Amino acid sequence: MVDYMYLGLIRKGYQRDFEKLKNEINLYKDEYALWIVDKGITTSAGHLCLLLIDDLNHFIGVGLGKTKYERNRELEFILDEVPRAILIYDINTTMIIVDNALKSITSKQLKAEYSNSKFEYPTSVEFVFIHLLMHLNYHIGQINYHRRFLDN
Repeated sequence: MVDYMYLGLIRKGYQRDFEKLKNEINLYKDEYALWIVDKGITTSAGHLCLLLIDDLNHFIGVGLGKTKYERNRELEFILDEVPRAILIYDINTTMIIVDNALKSITSKQLKAEYSNSKFEYPTSVEFVFIHLLMHLNYHIGQINYHRRFLDN
């Protein structure tokens, strides 16, 4: 049996951070500022958002939710000026995919080794969920800094 309270906390963490991500993207006064790289900041908020969408769709959607998402890592850093509305749509879609994967996970799957690992050592599905939640939060902080620093 899965510890539903524990998984519920992880789900709440993802839901909270997806809302933070959407909020940060929406707080840019000028939509163009999402794509600015300047003053020692080498990755734009828009590119960080695309990276998060791709990471979560790839590692959780494909790896655990069995979606047919196809990642194109190169596009994460070369696409420019994707409209804010599309970023928000993709965040919402990814949020549903992640939540569905978390809702459908079994105790056996949670403790199982994650087969699509980018890590140097064997990791569990549980570890991947936590790692990606921390990764999401880390990049939200970068986006927040980018917005406050460059969106003047």
